[in-house]
Amino acid sequence: MTYFGREMVAWRAASGQVTVMDAYCEHLGAHLGYGGHVEGNRIICPFHGWEWNSEGRNVCIPYQDRPNRGRRIRTFPVVERNESIYIWHDVEGREPYFDVPDVFASFADGSSAQDYYPAYPSGTLYRNRLALHPQYVLENGVDFAHFKFVHKTPFVPQFTRQQFDEPVSYVDFTIVFDAAEGMSADTMNSGVEAINGGLGVAVTKSWGMVDNRTVSAITPVDDETSDVRFMVYVGRVPGDRSAQPPPKARAVAQAVIDQFLADVHIWSHQRYSDPPALATAENAGFKALRTWAKQFYPRKGPIPQ
Repeated sequence: MTYFGREMVAWRAASGQVTVMDAYCEHLGAHLGYGGHVEGNRIICPFHGWEWNSEGRNVCIPYQDRPNRGRRIRTFPVVERNESIYIWHDVEGREPYFDVPDVFASFADGSSAQDYYPAYPSGTLYRNRLALHPQYVLENGVDFAHFKFVHKTPFVPQFTRQQFDEPVSYVDFTIVFDAAEGMSADTMNSGVEAINGGLGVAVTKSWGMVDNRTVSAITPVDDETSDVRFMVYVGRVPGDRSAQPPPKARAVAQAVIDQFLADVHIWSHQRYSDPPALATAENAGFKALRTWAKQFYPRKGPIPQ
């Protein structure tokens, strides 16, 4: 796979451990993703059979009695969560200083995956190599005005929380997609809670509507494009333990995906405006988010503790 302008491979050892590493064997540069294979807890180069472990260290040269201890393939920190594998990438080589939010546990409401139909495969979206910057997706979370025009909501959402103090940020807002008789912007009784892990990962919880959770992950491929992944978990009907969601739940998931796709269409043709021409009411949210986002770009000096 290609991410962050690098050729990479991902593999799972017999122990279950997942490793993500640079794709090229340190011997003569063969690409491990084309003909390489896994045996036990090692990945083996297709060219000369050199064996590498999950730390990127050479552990066997089959035609020599000792490995090459001086060379190492670069590996990346990974975590498995939300039925996904997440890669930590930092151009300055720093270790992870925040964690990936969990679409269930991070909301601390006692929910778990057992309360929801699986997102995969019917509740997932994948779009590759779009001209889309990860920050656009996060800015959507403070952009109250777009909901009425992109998502056709009857009322403009009201933000109840915008917390940008740490690398993991929080945004909550009220929203409704279909207005009932007598409903107003002040009487909406439904909303969304969002937790953002840096610029790359966001999880949401919807309340007062059909129970659903979402995960979005925007991964840079290179300086110009990103891969977009989106997942929707729909709450189970009480007593239903089926392995896959029924038609009604699949329809809900698709409706959520369609709303996300409406945003993707805008983002993938957007030009970053800096400084933006903001309406007065937009200023505080965009200013807070863009100030927060600066910490994720290359800079000199250590990360503040």
